[in-house]
Amino acid sequence: MRRRTLLTLPLALPLGAPAIAQAQDRPVRLVIAFPPGGSTDILGRLIAPRMGELLGATVTPENRSGASGAVGAGYVAQSAPDGATLLVDSGGQTVNPFLMRGLAFDYVRDLAPVTLLATLPLLLVVRAEFGPATLPDLLARLRAEPAQARYGSVGIGARTHLAMAQLLRRAGIAGEHVPYRGGADQIAGLLRGDVPMGFTSVALAAPLIRDGRVKAVALSAAARSPLLPELPTVAEQGFPGFGMGDWLGLLAPAGTPAPVVARIAAAAADAMGQPALRPRLDALGLQPAAEGPEAFARFLAAERAEMEALIRAEGVRLDS
Repeated sequence: MRRRTLLTLPLALPLGAPAIAQAQDRPVRLVIAFPPGGSTDILGRLIAPRMGELLGATVTPENRSGASGAVGAGYVAQSAPDGATLLVDSGGQTVNPFLMRGLAFDYVRDLAPVTLLATLPLLLVVRAEFGPATLPDLLARLRAEPAQARYGSVGIGARTHLAMAQLLRRAGIAGEHVPYRGGADQIAGLLRGDVPMGFTSVALAAPLIRDGRVKAVALSAAARSPLLPELPTVAEQGFPGFGMGDWLGLLAPAGTPAPVVARIAAAAADAMGQPALRPRLDALGLQPAAEGPEAFARFLAAERAEMEALIRAEGVRLDS
């Protein structure tokens, strides 16, 4: 049975004042649905201290990874709707309902949107030793050597999976998908030579690009990134309209009172807007997008519709 003790919410206080009752001893759990080292984990840990200042309680990041984010999402979905347990999740949330059967919770029914936190493009990278430095060269290599058409992702149905599946299908190439348990594991597999390529985040790829261990081939976004202004997009290299990226968002258990959700959303938006945080966000390739629960709810509905159509078109299954 869910605990129903709600955190006191002094709405008359300004945002900078404590939003959670001073008598509340236990910390707010910020459940991160993916392993340490990826963009979801890094962003959650960056915003937790400032959110804690504004909410008047220690906000403690806690990784609960597995099943493409479903483990952490399920934990939060089944937690008390009192503002003391929150979820930082990514785009896989709008994919899992169409791939997973027998979940003990429902993403729409059991989780309340708090706010979109950020959007981020994906980088298509190849292991440096593999060779191709442009998308046309890469596709030509894969057509000539079909056995090399193996790519990693952070899990079945993740944006890093769907982006590559869609790209290879549009290029007329049959690829082999190798899922990993997170971005750090995916990169490790790439560097070991398990796979020669894959879409990943700017945060994970940037230091490896600087060290010459991987090459950036294309950006999956509508426009070039100011961080990598010389890197063309996938669309520029022969695939008009291609722009699949990822996103990070904050959710709470369904039934969390609207005033509590609003206060948490405001704290998250303030945390995302810290001037000192901007260089870190830029380094991660993250674009702040904290607009509150109503905008996030609309965003999620549109994403679910788009992802369901894409999954059906690509024939993605949990054994793919």
